[in-house]
Amino acid sequence: MDKRRINIILLICLILAFMIALPGYAESVGQQDVEEPVQIKIICTSDIHGKILPYDYALDAPDDSGSLAQISSAVNELADQNTILIDVGDTFQGNSSEQFFGDREHPAVRAQKLMNYDVWVPGNHEFDFGMDILDKMIGQYDCNVLCANVFYKDGRSLGKPYAIVERAGVKIGIIGVVTQGITIWDKMVLEKGGMTVTDPVEEVSRYAKELRDQVDVLIAACHMGLGGVIGAEDSGAAKLAETVPELDLILASHGHKKEEKVINGVLVTENLDSGKTANVVTLTLGKKDGSYSLTGRENEFIMAADYPADSRITEDALIREADARSKEYANQVVARLSNASLVPEDEIPGIPQSKLQDTALIHLINDAQMHYSGCRISGSALHSGSANLLQGDIKRKDFSNVFRFQNTLYQLRMTGGQIKKWMEYSAGFFNTWQEGDLTVSFDPVFKPYNYVMFSGLKYEVDLSQPVGSRIRNLTLEDGSSLDPDEKYDVVTNNYLASIFLLTKGSVFGEEDELPELVQIDVGGSVGSVRDMIMDYVMNVIGVKGQDGIAEFTVEDITEENANWKLVGCSWDERKHARVAELVKNGRIQIDDYLDSYGNIIRPVTEDDLAVAEAEEAAEESVTAAEEAMTAEAETAASGLNVQAA
Repeated sequence: MDKRRINIILLICLILAFMIALPGYAESVGQQDVEEPVQIKIICTSDIHGKILPYDYALDAPDDSGSLAQISSAVNELADQNTILIDVGDTFQGNSSEQFFGDREHPAVRAQKLMNYDVWVPGNHEFDFGMDILDKMIGQYDCNVLCANVFYKDGRSLGKPYAIVERAGVKIGIIGVVTQGITIWDKMVLEKGGMTVTDPVEEVSRYAKELRDQVDVLIAACHMGLGGVIGAEDSGAAKLAETVPELDLILASHGHKKEEKVINGVLVTENLDSGKTANVVTLTLGKKDGSYSLTGRENEFIMAADYPADSRITEDALIREADARSKEYANQVVARLSNASLVPEDEIPGIPQSKLQDTALIHLINDAQMHYSGCRISGSALHSGSANLLQGDIKRKDFSNVFRFQNTLYQLRMTGGQIKKWMEYSAGFFNTWQEGDLTVSFDPVFKPYNYVMFSGLKYEVDLSQPVGSRIRNLTLEDGSSLDPDEKYDVVTNNYLASIFLLTKGSVFGEEDELPELVQIDVGGSVGSVRDMIMDYVMNVIGVKGQDGIAEFTVEDITEENANWKLVGCSWDERKHARVAELVKNGRIQIDDYLDSYGNIIRPVTEDDLAVAEAEEAAEESVTAAEEAMTAEAETAASGLNVQAA
């Protein structure tokens, strides 16, 4: 092969590699020799969770990471007369939106009406509040409400099973379904309402066969993630794509992941939560012999943070009123902590006590997680070393200083061995204690918000031992052994579960078996983890006073001794206390030991203490000499005054 031909081949390879690397998904399908090409845009949102405006009411602070109002601006820019706007559920739960169910019109419905949605599919969280409320919300929509696999006792489906929407002469069939997981998560709601739930995959398959010859494009808008759930393992979007090849597009949701893949020839997409993204699928069709056929599909994600809020949404009177009420709601006093703050004052300023001992704060989080999940073991981390609930009146928004983010709960089934492996990884947050250290220090690579503290277990963390061998005297809370082979139900938040327990890497290696995901969004009728903590204080451990405010104490949370502690730091307690004294008076500058995030990454040592005490002694000596000289001068001056007299 000559050199010129080799160069041409290399150039073609480079061009192909560049095309593969381009963001988004695009492909050509079907026949290419067609006439009169038409492009149809499908814009999809899901899992808005009450994020109508760019504001986090639990924090009582702006948050422009995503919202319907920002997506509306993107839709205004991108949509044309051939656009179909679809939302795939979990619209009403979260961000204080639950307080508007009694209103004549929910602000989320109003926003979606202003945006001219064509289709809405209910998500699993829409069922959390009872069928009466869900029926009311459905009644407020003026678009196609689709739900083919949930039925009333008289046989009517909750929503229409499908809709056929026409744009530019192209007929688009859209089938709507919700995850079968609601039979587990919302079992009581469904039984009380006399509802029946069928397999969403079977329903889509049935209607796909019915519609395929009636439409040019066939879409499944489904509130379910790619994978199945415990009890309904075959009800995910991936299984749907494998089972129903008649589909051209599946709009998945529920998993809060930005997904884009082709499965069995079907394009499957999914968005992030809280209005962070929307996705635009451009379908290209050509007309031949009087009928349309799909010739291309291209997906692009919209990042809502790149857009301002649409004034049509922000200036709407009903939405403005809801915004004002939500801010007032955030500032309501709902609890009173009467005897002490949940985290004691730092023994050494700059080294958070909340990381060093089993405080009432971490107990509150774990206790709430166990209460609402029914799990025996809970693991949680603190978003910041300053996290706390302070003694005195507590407003709704103050709970954001306990749990800042809008995480939800995941229930997992883990062996005792898997639990211990997670605990050992978490204990790697600390540097190993060395002879001469007078404080603990943290691994600068380990993110402090990944340091998990556990309830439902008793254990010690031995900092004198290397990472991976630090958990000692591990038992269940009742003192019985944690069997490495037995399976236990464990609850934690979705971030920790997704990053560390359901993905191989940090905790589990390629050869390890991963824990089993039992349920996501546990206790969803209450809300996020932060909402659960607040509800736990207000309605479980708190005692309502005459003013209706829930009063509680530290002892209401931690009635027994701490269930875990740090050991292995064999420093001289007198010297350790001296370090605390010198840090407090500024002699030892603790900032010199911290990284840019404020975490202590090297310990204060005996050598550091010796230097500080020597400097202190020298300064005291100079001060004493200066004072002696001053006193001597004053005495001499006094003697001269006497002689002059």
